[in-house]
Amino acid sequence: MRTLLNLVWLVFSGLWMALGYAVAGLVCCVLVITIPWGIACFRIAAYALWPFGHRVVQRRDAGIASGVGNVVWLVFAGIWLALGHIVAGIGFCLTLIGIPFGIAHFMLVPVSLTPLGREIVRSDAAYPSYRWSRNPVA
Repeated sequence: MRTLLNLVWLVFSGLWMALGYAVAGLVCCVLVITIPWGIACFRIAAYALWPFGHRVVQRRDAGIASGVGNVVWLVFAGIWLALGHIVAGIGFCLTLIGIPFGIAHFMLVPVSLTPLGREIVRSDAAYPSYRWSRNPVA
């Protein structure tokens, strides 16, 4: 099911979003000071290309530099990217078939607001106990 959702996502919005994040990453890498944001853009581009079956988790080793970098990102790019994901998510949720894709857009909002100090992992790696039972606490 994840593969089917990812393929439909790729056609309707994933390719364009990933391309946008990749271009932003290239621009950030050309400007040497903004290389950390460029690397974050490339991570988000990979996640935006194939989101179903992955989760965003906080990195435990992220320090104060990630927090300061996220504030700078939030002011210059994060708010606009998050608004774009919210508008697209609402648009997809207007149809019954588009609800999973709207939810995927809403899942991209936190990482588009604060990309530094986050890591994108497979869903079964984020919650390993969920794979073997329905109770994620067990």
